[in-house]
Amino acid sequence: MKTGSGAFFQKIVIKYSLAWQGKMVYSLCRLNEQERKEYMAKYLVIVESPAKAKTIKKFLGSNYEVIASNGHVRDLPKSQMGIDVDNDFEPKYITIRGKGDILAQLRKEVKKADKVYLATDPDREGEAISYHLSKALKLDDKKYKRITFNEITKNAVKNSIKQARDIDMALVDAQQARRVLDRLVGYKISPLLWAKIKRGLSAGRVQSVALKLICDREKEINEFIPKEYWTLSAMLVPEKAKRSIEFKYMGNGSDKEEISSRAELDHIIETIGKQSFQIASIKDSERHKKAPLPFTTSTLQQEAGKKLNFATNKTMRIAQQLYEGVEIKGMGSIGLITYLRTDSTRISEEADKNAKEYIAHQFGENYVGEAKDVKTGKKIQDAHEAIRPTNVELSPVKLKEQLPRDQFRLYQLIYNRFLASRMAPAVYENKTVYATAEEHKFKASTSKVVFDGFMSVYSLDEEKEEKTRLTGLEKGTTLTCAELEAHYTEALLVKTMEELGIGRPSTYASTITTILNRRYVIRENKNLYVTELGAAVNKMMSDAFPAIVDTEFTANIESLLDSIEEGKLEWKVVIRNFYPDLAESVEKAKESLESVKIADEVSDVPCDQCGRMMVVKYGPHGKFLACPGFPECRNTKTYYEKIGVACPKCGKDIILRKTKKGRLYYGCIGYPDCDFMSWSKPSDKKCPKCGGYMVEKGNKLLCASETCGYTCEREKKENE
Repeated sequence: MKTGSGAFFQKIVIKYSLAWQGKMVYSLCRLNEQERKEYMAKYLVIVESPAKAKTIKKFLGSNYEVIASNGHVRDLPKSQMGIDVDNDFEPKYITIRGKGDILAQLRKEVKKADKVYLATDPDREGEAISYHLSKALKLDDKKYKRITFNEITKNAVKNSIKQARDIDMALVDAQQARRVLDRLVGYKISPLLWAKIKRGLSAGRVQSVALKLICDREKEINEFIPKEYWTLSAMLVPEKAKRSIEFKYMGNGSDKEEISSRAELDHIIETIGKQSFQIASIKDSERHKKAPLPFTTSTLQQEAGKKLNFATNKTMRIAQQLYEGVEIKGMGSIGLITYLRTDSTRISEEADKNAKEYIAHQFGENYVGEAKDVKTGKKIQDAHEAIRPTNVELSPVKLKEQLPRDQFRLYQLIYNRFLASRMAPAVYENKTVYATAEEHKFKASTSKVVFDGFMSVYSLDEEKEEKTRLTGLEKGTTLTCAELEAHYTEALLVKTMEELGIGRPSTYASTITTILNRRYVIRENKNLYVTELGAAVNKMMSDAFPAIVDTEFTANIESLLDSIEEGKLEWKVVIRNFYPDLAESVEKAKESLESVKIADEVSDVPCDQCGRMMVVKYGPHGKFLACPGFPECRNTKTYYEKIGVACPKCGKDIILRKTKKGRLYYGCIGYPDCDFMSWSKPSDKKCPKCGGYMVEKGNKLLCASETCGYTCEREKKENE
C-alpha cells in the first residue's frame, strides 16, 4: 500500500512538473533570443559589506546573487615597503591575510555566474577595490562590469545595472598614487622616528600635517595673553514707566569702543553721573536668515560633534550603517541616507522636487524655499550629491522606535538639515534704540521672529532671539538712570582656521583616529591636546621634513591627485617628481639626527638596589627612570621632571606631570599633600605688582592672578 501510495504521488509530481515545464518552454518560445538569455542568466553582484549585500539583495530578482568582499582583498604588504623604486615605482600587491576563504567563495560564485557586477562604493577607494577584485578573481573583461549608486534604493540600484560601465582607471590611479605616496613617506621616515624617539611610531603624509596644525594651535593658545576689558550697562527707565531697560555702552564716537581699564571706566561713570538720557534714534529693520546648505562630510562631522558630541570616527561609522541599510518594519533592510563621503552640496532634481512637495504638504507653500547650491573658488568633488535622506517621506518621527538611539540622532540631524536646506529663509523683525548722555552712547536692541521658515525644523546655534521689550519709545524720550553695572570679562581665542584643502572627505576621520591611536594627541571634552610624544614627533618632522608638514604642499598634492582622477596627469609622474626630494631629505636627516643624538640623560637619583645613578628612558607612556646596569639590575622608578621652580604654596619642587589621558601640566612634587597645579609653566619670578607667581606665555611673563593682569617680557634662556 505504501509503495503504491508513493508511486501514485510520484506520478502526480512528475505529471505536474512536466506540465509546468511545458508552460515555461512555451513562454520562453515567445521571448526573443536576447530576452531568453537574460531570463535564464545568473548574475553575481559583489559589494564591500554584508549589510550592503543584504539591502541590495531584496531589490534584485532571484537570478542575482549578492556577496560581500568585506573591503579590500589586495593591498601592499605590511612587512615591507612594497614599492619597486628601481622599476619606476611599480607597486607590489598581495592578497590580504585572512581573505583567502572569501576569495575562494567568490571564485566559486564567479564560475556559476554569466556576468559579474562590481558594486563597491562610488569613490576612488571603491573603484580601487573593484579593480583589485577583478585582478584577484581573474575576471574576463567581457564577463564583468562596474556599477555605482549614490543611494541604496530600488530605483538607484536597478538604474546602475542599466548604466554598467568599465572600471575607471583614472580613479584607480588617483587612489594608487595616494597609496604609494603615503607608503613612501611612511616607510622612509618612520625608521627615523624609531631611532630618535621610540619604536612603533609612524609618519604619514596627511597625519603629520594634522599633527602640526594641532601643535601650532596649542602653541597659539599657550602664548595667548588675556586682555582686560570692561563692559558697562545702564539700566534706564523711560518716562511714566516702572520697568527698566538694559542699554549697553557703545562709546562716544561712531564706532563701538572698548573700555580697557578700571580707571577709564570710573571716568565714564563720573562723567555720566546721575544725568538723564535722551533717545537719540530708533531704527526698525527686517532681516532674512538664509537656510543652511545640506551636509557634506566635513560639515556633518562638525555638526555631529557640536550637537551630538560624536567623535569623527563615530559619526562616520554610524553614517555608514545608515547608508548601507538598516532593518525597518514592513520594508526590510533599506538605506536611509545617500553616500556619506562627499564635499558637494548639490542635490538631484528629483530629490529637490520631492522635498519641496513634502514641505508644501506638511508646512504650507510659503515654507518652500528656492535654495541654491553654493560653489566656492576651491575645487569641489561633485561626483556625488550632498548627504541627504533617500526618502523624504521617512521622517525621523516614523523611525524613532525602530532605530538605536545613536542611529536615530544622526539620521534626524541629516534629515532636518536637508529639509531645512529646501525651505524658505527665517524672517526677523529688529529694533535698535540709541540713548545718549554727555556724548556717551548706549544701545538696546531686540529681535523677534516673524516667520520661522527653515528654523521650524533646524536651529542654528548662533541665532538667538533677543527678548528685550522696547515698546512705547520715541525719539527724544527722556530716560532716567536707575543703575550702572560693570562686568569684568576675558577675551577668547581667535576663530578656527579656515579649510586648507588638506585631505579628502574619506580621510578626515581616519587621520584623526590615527594620531589619537598613536597618542600624538589626546581628546578631552571635545578638544584635542598635544601629548609630549606628539610634540617630539612634530618637532622632528618640522625640522627635518618641512615640505611634508607644509599645508600648501599637502594641498597641492591633493590637487595633483584630482588631476590624475580627471585623466589629465599620469600617476607615476607625480611619484617620480616627489620621490627624489624625499630621498634626499631622508639622507640629510639621517646625518643630522646621528650628529645630535645624545646618550641617556643621567638623573640625580641613585638606584636603590645597586647605587648607580639612574638614567632617563622613554617608554610607551613617556619618560621613566631606569638603572644603567640593565640587564643585571632591572630597577625602574617614576620620572619626575623638575623645572627648577619652587611651589608657590609649599616651597617644594614643581614637576612636569600628565593627566590620565596624557595631557601635560605642572604640579607640586608633594602631591597629594599639596594640590598646586597649573596648565602654563610657572616662573621663578614674582609679580612686582601683587607679589604672586608668574607663568610663561611665549616670550612674555604673565601674572597668574586674574585680577592683576601684569605682563612683562621674558628673558630667554641660553638653550632657547
